[in-house]
Amino acid sequence: MASPVGQPTRGTTGTNRLRRNDRWITASDAFLKAGDPLVVDLGYGASGVTAFELAQRLRQKRADAEVIGLELDPARVQTARAQLEDVRAGRTAFAADLPVSFGRGGFEVPLPGGRRPAVIRAMNVLRQYDEGDVADAWNRVASRLAPEGMLFEGTCDEIGRVTSWIHVASDGLPVSFTISLRLAGLERPGVVAERLPKALIHRNVPGERIHDLLTALEGEWDRAASLSAFGPVQRWLAAVSALKAQGVAVQGDRRRWRLGELTVPWSAVAPRR
Repeated sequence: MASPVGQPTRGTTGTNRLRRNDRWITASDAFLKAGDPLVVDLGYGASGVTAFELAQRLRQKRADAEVIGLELDPARVQTARAQLEDVRAGRTAFAADLPVSFGRGGFEVPLPGGRRPAVIRAMNVLRQYDEGDVADAWNRVASRLAPEGMLFEGTCDEIGRVTSWIHVASDGLPVSFTISLRLAGLERPGVVAERLPKALIHRNVPGERIHDLLTALEGEWDRAASLSAFGPVQRWLAAVSALKAQGVAVQGDRRRWRLGELTVPWSAVAPRR
């Protein structure tokens, strides 16, 4: 077997760290409308827990959902498989028949029978890469998707309260950018600047679209301060609504916004140079 393609990640993971990702994926057309609702958790880290949680949430939407976790490090695969044995034996809070398996793999996304997943999630995988490597990584991974599939690539903090991601289509081209924040206790939405995907994190400077978006969001958050008495959700809704009224191409509706999400087309944040 050829060596997996990619660089090892730090392996940091934890219970519920990727819950905001799970929520987005379970509501996505790529998953809900897939002929084969297979989701790959690429670079899941030192523990298989994110794959278990993802499968648990996906199965609530589709009983035929399946998750395959892939890692470069054989030791991490061995650890996850040992955890899976505990799941199968009923020694965890997860269902014993949880549709999860683990294998070794990287950007080549090796799957049995040449299956093409509906979704590939690659969270906190590209952080150590150079910005110039991102497009090639997107293209390589996305080429393994089903025709209407989605590559879900982004970054989050250690406890999953501040996260952002990019939806990349099966042709390797980015479609949209999403910010997702835990609103309770949020001081400023600009905190997401520290957790932008690799394609954007070095672009948060004057003259770049992502900087314009975050600056506008911060401004509307400040202007909505009087709504703090009604809770952070109302303040966030007001800020996002104001952005849309300004002409920012905000996607989704208030149901998604209430979750602390803000989604815009990739063209609204794409690097200018």
